[in-house]
Amino acid sequence: MIKKILLSPIILCVALLAGCAAEQPSNQQPADQASETRLLLDTFCTITAFGPDTPSLLDEAFDLCSRYEALFSITVEGSDVWRINHAGGMPVAVDPETLALIGEMLEFGVITGGKFDISIGRLSALWDFTGQSGIPSEADIEFARNTVNYENIVVSGNTVRLADPEAWIDLGGVAKGYIADRIADLLMDHGVIGAVIDLGGDVALAGSKPDGTPWRIGIRRPFGGRADMLGVVETGAASIVTSGTYARKFEFGGVFYHHILDPNTGMPVETDIVSVTIIADSSAIGDALSTAALLAGSAMAADLFDQVPGFIGALIVLENGDLMEYGDIVFQLFD
Repeated sequence: MIKKILLSPIILCVALLAGCAAEQPSNQQPADQASETRLLLDTFCTITAFGPDTPSLLDEAFDLCSRYEALFSITVEGSDVWRINHAGGMPVAVDPETLALIGEMLEFGVITGGKFDISIGRLSALWDFTGQSGIPSEADIEFARNTVNYENIVVSGNTVRLADPEAWIDLGGVAKGYIADRIADLLMDHGVIGAVIDLGGDVALAGSKPDGTPWRIGIRRPFGGRADMLGVVETGAASIVTSGTYARKFEFGGVFYHHILDPNTGMPVETDIVSVTIIADSSAIGDALSTAALLAGSAMAADLFDQVPGFIGALIVLENGDLMEYGDIVFQLFD
């Protein structure tokens, strides 16, 4: 299964879809609509689509989740990632899509100066954020930390190898975003009017609402309940991804440990940011950028945004409660 243990966007975005179909002008025929939720990718995945033959398309979309899990999972024996990690540094032939995603994330490693690093697998495997195992030993953290270096991931032809045979790749921080993007492509290629793909908080919006109005997505307030919204963003086709330090954490020895690890220290990152919401053309980029910005801190986040193609806007919540907005999008914030 794909677990977002390290670089994981938490479920902070809630699609406000009530009445979408009912809001159509009276001179239009109501669009066919189908919506379904299934437990896949270690989370609840909900896909809603407007257009012809949507029920059968949803089956195809959920089948894609299973296909990609079999490629990208760090824990499923025989997956592309599992085979790379257990090859002892030898080249491994992988699926073209695995190759493409790894290549894209290596470029992102360069852009972020290694703050987002898919060679984090040894570290992410050490930490159990249920809190049942306590914290890893200093020796284990040091060993795992020294294997983190995206430059040791060597792509050649259709193969991937790890120059450090002790290193592990972990695509958990971007897999759900990539899958959401591909599901959006599938649905649009088959003629849907619009769709909302929510894979445990990675929200991809494809096409348009049947009535032509913008999609409305609620952004959950940090430390609030599921219905406690910080604000709403209206947008066309785009992806909305949020990463935060507060939703997955445990207490041990009187200290709280959250799930977003610093590749440089092997420990939960010390940052002035509580959450980052990214609006982008791609869910995979939104996944990686939201986490990288959180790791970088508020002083460096804007520099990251300027470097990433497909960035649209961002909302950062700081520890002191201040909000920082970036990009060409308006966040409708509540009091």
